[in-house]
Amino acid sequence: MRLLGLDVGSRTVGVAASDLLGWTAQGVEIIRINENEEDFGLDRLGEIIKDKQATGIVIGLPKNMNNTEGPRADKSREYGKMVTEKFSLPVDFIDERLTTVQAERMLVDEANVSRKKRKKVIDKIAAEMILQNYLDAKGKLTRN
Repeated sequence: MRLLGLDVGSRTVGVAASDLLGWTAQGVEIIRINENEEDFGLDRLGEIIKDKQATGIVIGLPKNMNNTEGPRADKSREYGKMVTEKFSLPVDFIDERLTTVQAERMLVDEANVSRKKRKKVIDKIAAEMILQNYLDAKGKLTRN
């Protein structure tokens, strides 16, 4: 079993992959997308799926602090539907509240990374946190 974790934004998709045992998540890359031009980076995602031999996809669901879902959550669900239709892989979602904030705090407080460098890696680290949270919670895609 190898899962991919995705942090879907309007301009980028952070990608992380699990190890084969499903214990740890590692950041892979950031895919540039453009929602306005309907460029969702699916070709590149397909290459990563093939390379990593992924068996499922976990997508972060950006919920509001009061647990409601807004427009970004809808966009994440739409992205999940595209992924399922294009790659015939199971997709699951996990609450991603504050993962980007946690990733940024980690880069600032612990690694002392400059703002310019943070911007280049933040989505990949957020994807890693999304996937690691899912693996730790033993989400349904881990129960094969």
